[in-house]
Amino acid sequence: MCYASVMFEGIAIVGILIMSIVLHEVAHGWMANALGDPTAKLQGRLTANPVSHIDPIGSVLIPGFLYFSGAGFLFGWAKPVPYNPHQIRSPFGWHHKWAEFLVAAAGPGMNIILALIFAGLTQVAPSPELAALFVIPVYINILLAFFNLIPFPPLDGSKMLSTLLPRTQAYAYDRFLRRVESYGMFASLLFIFVFITFFSKPFFAFVTTVVATLTQ
Repeated sequence: MCYASVMFEGIAIVGILIMSIVLHEVAHGWMANALGDPTAKLQGRLTANPVSHIDPIGSVLIPGFLYFSGAGFLFGWAKPVPYNPHQIRSPFGWHHKWAEFLVAAAGPGMNIILALIFAGLTQVAPSPELAALFVIPVYINILLAFFNLIPFPPLDGSKMLSTLLPRTQAYAYDRFLRRVESYGMFASLLFIFVFITFFSKPFFAFVTTVVATLTQ
């Protein structure tokens, strides 16, 4: 494969990743807005325009470095879409915690929807080459969806688990989350190191199995 081809493929894959993480973040804002909090809308963040969401390091430098260094996986993030948990209201008279659950779940939910759309396109693609191209966004979005479900801050899974636990356990878990978040970037780097060292192989094997099931 020539250098130009590798460069084009890399740019395309990083571009798909950026699109996926941007829509992931926008989905949080859409859900919060639907539940009564206009914070994201007022700040101009309810748009799919990547310029409004790109984090130069998390959306471009880190994914690009991982791809071109041959790390074997991609990882990235966009600027979080803000919302005010005190303004959201649960639908159908449900407990307020379900509103926070829905806002947190909207991001991974968007990635799953995108994965299913592209998985469907693999089935109707007019050529094997085009079908293989559609597999890439399926893989990226399944990876993002399940990675974000890990219950470790600031991932969405931590907020979702907090709302699902009984009150006593939720209180203890929230204290744990605040303690972890107080360590900032150090906690995130430690988590990434532990994840890559001990859990990345089974995680990526699981993702690959899900993608194969959706696209076979």
